[in-house]
This record gives sequence, C-alpha cells and structure tokens, in this order.
Amino acid sequence: MEFEEKTLNSEQIYNGKVVKVFRDDVEISDGHKSFREVVRHSGGVVILAFKENKVLMVKQFRYPMRKVLLELPAGKLEQGEDPFLAAKRELEEETGYCANKWTDLGYVYTSPGYSDEKLYLYKAEDLEYTQCHPDVGEILEPLEFEYDEVLKMVKNGEINDAKTLCALMRAKL
Repeated sequence: MEFEEKTLNSEQIYNGKVVKVFRDDVEISDGHKSFREVVRHSGGVVILAFKENKVLMVKQFRYPMRKVLLELPAGKLEQGEDPFLAAKRELEEETGYCANKWTDLGYVYTSPGYSDEKLYLYKAEDLEYTQCHPDVGEILEPLEFEYDEVLKMVKNGEINDAKTLCALMRAKL
C-alpha cells in the first residue's frame, strides 16, 4: 500500500510573522482528491542544559494557554538559521549561560497532522554564566532543579510542555 499524496495546487491563505498557512489540493494514493490545510513553521530548538547536577528551566507565561508553564529553554528558528547556532543563542538569551559541551538529541515533529514544524533537541553541559537577555516582550524566570525533581514534576503532571517532555525522554534514552 502506498502512502503518498500528490499536491495538485497550493494556495497561501495566511501570512503571519511566525507561521504561514496553506490550503493544498491533493490527490491521495488511492485516487481520491481532497485538501489539506498546512501550517508552515520555520521550526525551533529545545535545550536540556545541565549546570552540574541541576537542570536549567524557565517559567514563562504562554499566551495561548493563558497560564505560566515550566519548560526547558527553547526558541524559534529564524528563516534559514542553523539549529545548533539557534540553540546556543536561545540558551544564552533565556538563561544567561553558554555551554562548552553540546550533544545533538535529534528532532521531533510537533504536530504532523497539520504542521511541518520540526524541533531540534540538544543537551548542553559544562556551562559558563554570561548574562540573561531575553527577547523584547519575553518575560521569563530562569530556574534550576535537580534532575530527579524534574522527573517527579513530569510524573505529577506539573510539566506538560511537549517539547520539554520530548527532550527529557531523548536524553534519558
């Protein structure tokens, strides 16, 4: 059985700063025709940073959820930006730390049913403090937790951010 769809026509129906939305007319491998609404996103990075035995996290208000979330440092890729360079930039912006040791943990697709967003996961170690300088309008609080405490918060449902859960899982494997 083939699982391929051929794009017959693609029309951009929204052009935002962070995402673009397209309506694609497609032909499914069984011959049927349909359409897909696709959110195109430049992607992002997530950093699991260890300061000695502690995990660096950030507490940040997330407007779509209307609440403060506890998550790993992360950020969007600029169009065409190298993910590793973005990870280095985001770690320093959000926590004030630079890392001397980096491990690539792969990537995940955030919501492949409707978006092409790809998040690159990294582990950062051997940290040196410089200074925290978040983006304009970004209000966050850098925090440090013992790794076991982070896992306990995941188990208790206190951490529900998918990118954080994915990076923690990949690092554990």
